[in-house]
Amino acid sequence: MNINASEFKAKCLKLMDEVATTHEPLVISKRGKPLVKLVPIVDETPKSMFGYMKGTVTIHEDILAPLDELWSAENSDEDDLYTSLRPGEGKK
Repeated sequence: MNINASEFKAKCLKLMDEVATTHEPLVISKRGKPLVKLVPIVDETPKSMFGYMKGTVTIHEDILAPLDELWSAENSDEDDLYTSLRPGEGKK
């Protein structure tokens, strides 16, 4: 929305309330040239940290069901990685 500076001066309080409720910026012109833009202030900080990420996570499967694959600890795949940590082993 555009408005002339003299008209804005006459209706400034009403226009400020309108911008605050509609969240639509207002461009104020002087002699036909855009001069300033009036925009509402938006508070981007959440009121409470509790629940501010609600709706951002999607669960695709049952998160409590056991996995179909074995962990490395169950497979003994990585036993050679831990031999140096056992006392008396891995030192030559």
